[in-house]
Amino acid sequence: MSYSLKYVVENLDVSANTLRFYEREGILKNISRDSNGRRIYNDQNIEWLNFIRSLRLTGMPIVKIKEYVELYELGDETFLQRKEMMMEHKLEVQKKLYENLKHLEVISYKVAMYELQEKESRQNI
Repeated sequence: MSYSLKYVVENLDVSANTLRFYEREGILKNISRDSNGRRIYNDQNIEWLNFIRSLRLTGMPIVKIKEYVELYELGDETFLQRKEMMMEHKLEVQKKLYENLKHLEVISYKVAMYELQEKESRQNI
């Protein structure tokens, strides 16, 4: 299947500038163009884009993503290195998740205290 830039922007929650940036940086490759020069994305491009966005939205720097793409392009002999990169990133994401859960507990406690205070103030009226 093929997708226009407009479709990708509207349906994948990514800006046209971001798509162009990923292409310039060499982390989103093999983007075809129609006869008018407009970008046309295929299923493989969309799959890569979703992968890149998952890495970016979980904090992986562009430099590391470029490193991953370069290793990918070298072929199967780099799969252990790519696996290691993904395992390291996964641990970082898990660590951030754990930290966020701790912060959420603190915030939830504060909200519960306010709700208790609100309930008590209504009873005193």
